[in-house]
Amino acid sequence: MTEPAPVTAPIPTIAHAHAGASALADARAQLADAVGELGYDEGTYAMLAAARRELAVSIPLRRDDGSTQVLTGYRVQHNISRGPAKGGLRYAPSVNIDEVRALAMWMTWKCALLDVPYGGAKGGIAIDPRRYSTLELERVTRRFTSEILPIIGPHQDIPAPDIGTDEQTMAWILDTYSVTQGHTVPGVVTGKPLSLGGSLGRASATSRGVVHVAKAALESEGIDPRGATAAVQGFGKVGRDAARFLEQEGARVVAVSDQYGAVQAGLDGAGGTKGLDIEALAAHVDATGSVVGFAGGDALPPADLLTLEVDLLVPAAVEGVIHEDNARDIRARLIVEGANGPTTREADRILRERGVVVVPDILANAGGVIVSYFEWVQANQSYRWDVRDVEQRLAERMIAAWHGVSRYARDSGMTLRAAATTLAVQRVTEAHRLRGLYP
Repeated sequence: MTEPAPVTAPIPTIAHAHAGASALADARAQLADAVGELGYDEGTYAMLAAARRELAVSIPLRRDDGSTQVLTGYRVQHNISRGPAKGGLRYAPSVNIDEVRALAMWMTWKCALLDVPYGGAKGGIAIDPRRYSTLELERVTRRFTSEILPIIGPHQDIPAPDIGTDEQTMAWILDTYSVTQGHTVPGVVTGKPLSLGGSLGRASATSRGVVHVAKAALESEGIDPRGATAAVQGFGKVGRDAARFLEQEGARVVAVSDQYGAVQAGLDGAGGTKGLDIEALAAHVDATGSVVGFAGGDALPPADLLTLEVDLLVPAAVEGVIHEDNARDIRARLIVEGANGPTTREADRILRERGVVVVPDILANAGGVIVSYFEWVQANQSYRWDVRDVEQRLAERMIAAWHGVSRYARDSGMTLRAAATTLAVQRVTEAHRLRGLYP
């Protein structure tokens, strides 16, 4: 029998590479601003700008048709001064080393800002999971896990779900790792199924955190969350539940988009905009796979969602969606970043000049890493917390972080992003200095 000819994975486009480089440039520029604000030297910047450890691996995959494909995966540990590395694993065609470096750095600041005893990491595979069977994704995940095995573990680096991955992905990682150890190691990943030691409240944690902070930010701007209008970009892991929780808090979610299209609520009887029925929209997405064609709203060009006149805009998809070309058209009074890095540095400057308040990702979407930490603690204790305990502790952490950042921003005259990054960099640098540099 003739062996099938090997094939290679689709090569990431120049646009993908540029987006990753842009995200990394933005992350390093934010770090440079914080280092300057704190009066640290160039050596401190250099130490924090570089990842502690990076691993790129080739992942040979046997496709279901017998052909062979070679994919590329990455794991970057940006900083481990405050504890084990922590960060998600994403499967997306856009994944490249610079994107992963930027996301790992933002994870470091996020963990420090929320006083979670972790450092920052991130991982990914350049793959479109929609084009692969479940068996193929399992083989990819298990091979990737075996390749990064030397640098992950419950006290080294703990992966979690991200774009394109879910609790099943985490279960495969847990099993692959545990087989090599000869016993089950629940703490090697978070975001895993409840039956394998996952935490109650983990699936919706990021979304809940976004809404806790959004409510506090709206109130700080003199806007009553009940009756406030909101637009949510993305209807996946973060956006879907964020829209649902906003609706439960009395906000009117007037538009939602996903990677295929967008939908906008129609007018009410008084000529105003009514909110979408989020539960009905969720049922439509479950049945069809997209918000497109939802009978309870009108079709909307996806790019137009970002420029709707609303009180609150929640970008909850991918990085770089608010940029120099559309920032001047943003009409929301408040932006709460559900995604990582959705606003570029130049867009930040434009929004600041226009008086648009931006709650940064390292604060707004930190609910996921908080409850991941809770899950890890529960795994180490072999004990499960009640969902009310999880959600109460999550709310307390998010609100405390909001007050700390907003107070620092007010006292210093900084934006919320600059204040959050400066606080986080200060905490990580303090950990560095207390530990000292190994000769």
